[in-house]
Parts: sequence; structure tokens; C-alpha cells
Amino acid sequence: MPPVATGPTPALANGAGGFQVGDGNVNEAIMSRQGAIVAYTATATTLLAADIANGLISSTNAGAQAVTLPLAADMDTAFPNAGLNSSMDFSVQSSGNTVTMTTNTGWTLSGTMTIATTVTGMFRARKTGTAAWTLYRIA
Repeated sequence: MPPVATGPTPALANGAGGFQVGDGNVNEAIMSRQGAIVAYTATATTLLAADIANGLISSTNAGAQAVTLPLAADMDTAFPNAGLNSSMDFSVQSSGNTVTMTTNTGWTLSGTMTIATTVTGMFRARKTGTAAWTLYRIA
């Protein structure tokens, strides 16, 4: 049987396919994959679960915009492995207008849901039960 390593986890080389493990290399950025920003231009828009998973949503309508959350059941379908208290963060950027996040079946809203002109709102969607999610304004 090989010996068991002791002490801190060594930093991994900055090469293709590597991961930051344990202490890792504190001088390396933690990278993730990000799709293109999801942009909506209509005055009333219903988000898809995939839009929330993307993480970046932009409102480019010239006037005030209402953005409706997807059905909570659609979130369960899109993320079948999400357990109770699973969560994901996303941001909504307001470009030249006021954006108001509105509820849909199965959602509870917590915090201010209006995003002022040229401001970005940060949100956390948390699964609270079967076809039940809560949206928190976190910044």
C-alpha cells in the first residue's frame, strides 16, 4: 500500500485540465464557464430556468420592464438534482430603464425586487420544497 501524504495540499500546476484543490495556488484565479449574457428588450418578459442558470441577464428596453420568474415547477424540471436548500445566484442588469422582478406560481419573494436604472441587482434563487422556490435580493 502506498504511503499517505501528510501536510498541506500542494498547489497544482497552471495547465490544461487542472483543478484548484485544498490550499491550491492562491495566485491563480478560480475560473468558471460563462455563457453570453441573456438580453431581453420587451416591456414584459418571462425568464426561463436556463436564463437563471446562465447567471447574467440584461434588460435593454428603453422603458420600465417587468421580468416574471419561471414557474417554480419549471425550475424543478430544469434542475432535477436540486435538493432542498439548493441555490443559485444570478444578476439582472438594468440598462436605461427600471426593472421589476415579479413572481410566478411557486415563488416567494424576499427583499426589494425593483432594480433602478443603470444598476445591477444580485439575486439568489433557493429551492424550498417541491415546486417551491424563494427569490432573495442579495445586493
